[in-house]
Amino acid sequence: MNKATLIMIPLLLATTACADLKDAGRAIGTTTKEVTTEIGHATRDTTRAIGHASRDAVKSVKEDLTKED
Repeated sequence: MNKATLIMIPLLLATTACADLKDAGRAIGTTTKEVTTEIGHATRDTTRAIGHASRDAVKSVKEDLTKED
């Protein structure tokens, strides 16, 4: 084998490996983004539900207290 071949083979393998790593990184990043978004939306929805339930409970107690007067 000549020097050019010995230099080109590792470069070709490195380039292919870099592309694979880049694709894997993108897949991991995309999945992480999607999971984080879902967690955020679920947290927002839960917090909203708790807030609405608390508001409704306070209104109900206020109405009960007003009726007693």
